[in-house]
Amino acid sequence: MDGKQEHILVVEDEIKIADVLRDYLARSGYQVTCVNRGDHVLERFQALSPSLILLDLMLPGMDGITICRELRRFTNIPIIMVTAKVEEVDRLVGLEIGADDYICKPFSPREVVARVKAVLRRTTMNEKKRKGVAGPIVIDEKAHTVSIHHELLALTPSEFGLLQVLVAAPGRVFSRSELINKVQGYQFEGYDRTVDSHIKNLRKKIAEKLPEQDVILTIYGLGYKLVI
Repeated sequence: MDGKQEHILVVEDEIKIADVLRDYLARSGYQVTCVNRGDHVLERFQALSPSLILLDLMLPGMDGITICRELRRFTNIPIIMVTAKVEEVDRLVGLEIGADDYICKPFSPREVVARVKAVLRRTTMNEKKRKGVAGPIVIDEKAHTVSIHHELLALTPSEFGLLQVLVAAPGRVFSRSELINKVQGYQFEGYDRTVDSHIKNLRKKIAEKLPEQDVILTIYGLGYKLVI
């Protein structure tokens, strides 16, 4: 299934439209929950932690613009706004407050599913770029953490910097001098043997999580590369 059981929250007060969206999304492999009042959305969001919200603009209890603005205070969840209003000002307002896409009624349910897939795919790609992902290795720059198969790896700042460079370009060979220059903020002394020592320690730590896989290869006469 294309959706891989990602959870979509459909916020739509017209029951027939909500049912059609639920059916088409479910057929594409998504888990779907429908809400028909705007003032119930924040509570349902907290309880469900969905992957994306299809949000109607005109709702009883709280309108879509207000909901979108409230959600953006604490989450970057993808939001696709749905509305019968076609004026350009409504589209601009919706997108300026943080909506990721906009669909006008009447619409093709197949188009909605295609938009959902596109937004989720774009979000996943952006998340991978932000975190730095190579196979089971995940680097979270903001948290300054590295995990392999969801288990944290205890790295020194120099090791973290080296792995960050290698993960950003899997398969590319980096010379020792390149690695020194790219990680110079971590107070390398500037000698080849310093890089070799950090790489050796990094390999040991990775091998504890991936015992049957050589992740960092030495390319003799050139440097190192990540293979995963």
